[in-house]
Amino acid sequence: MPISEEIINRKGARKGTDIPHDVLILLNQGKIESVNLTEWLAVNHMTLIYHVLPSIGLDHHLDDVSSEVTQQKAESGMKAIRLIGQLLDEVLQKENGEKQAEVLQAFTHHVSDSVRCWAAYMNKQRLSSLEEKLAYIQPFAADHHFGVREIAWMSVRESLSHQLDQSIEHLTEWAKSEDEHIRRFSVEAIRPRGVWTKHIELLKQEPERALPILDYLKSDPSTYVQDSVGNWLNDASKTQPNWVINLCEQWLKDSDTKATRRIVKKAKRTIVKGNL
Repeated sequence: MPISEEIINRKGARKGTDIPHDVLILLNQGKIESVNLTEWLAVNHMTLIYHVLPSIGLDHHLDDVSSEVTQQKAESGMKAIRLIGQLLDEVLQKENGEKQAEVLQAFTHHVSDSVRCWAAYMNKQRLSSLEEKLAYIQPFAADHHFGVREIAWMSVRESLSHQLDQSIEHLTEWAKSEDEHIRRFSVEAIRPRGVWTKHIELLKQEPERALPILDYLKSDPSTYVQDSVGNWLNDASKTQPNWVINLCEQWLKDSDTKATRRIVKKAKRTIVKGNL
């Protein structure tokens, strides 16, 4: 049955209890994308795996995956996405190469953003090098859906933080991308404090290590990227305020543009608040 234009073009409910029943069913069946954070958090991933795994010939792994999800009480949100992605990655190791490629292709291009989020976490065991992990995650970093893009950087942040200098070298090239999503990833993935993730202690103490990326984006035309750069520097200001102040002053001298001014304002908000 075709999905109505009304559902496709919906704006999304503000509260989970206000999500229309037919929308929630379609989300849990993997037939539509979520359109806001409320819907994204409302997806029942246990229900979703029962619809998705049989559709791609992985029904024989359904009991193992579902029992682990039940045991860890991870049916929704970040915990569910991370766990299911990791479980499915383990599942794929039991399949031949052709089946692995088929499943990854299906998941990477699945209509459900939740399924694509699982796929972003299905890169732990096959891939060993940082270059391979970044190559794998790039399509997810460029995804049109906000949720997939967030999961993309979260899924590789630990690897990036463990090889920080090498990561910054690679991400500096990503900062030069024509795609604003890729440029934003280059900053967001290594924020000193981040959101819903472990802090990167080295960058809290030595934020200058990320200057090759930050300098390149100091006047980025995209507000999406500007917000990320400003938030990065705001993170750093909580441990190295003088460094952030000096950098902002230098940027305004070198690049007195609307974009740079916007970044600087966002970067200094904690410092300004502390001086009030």
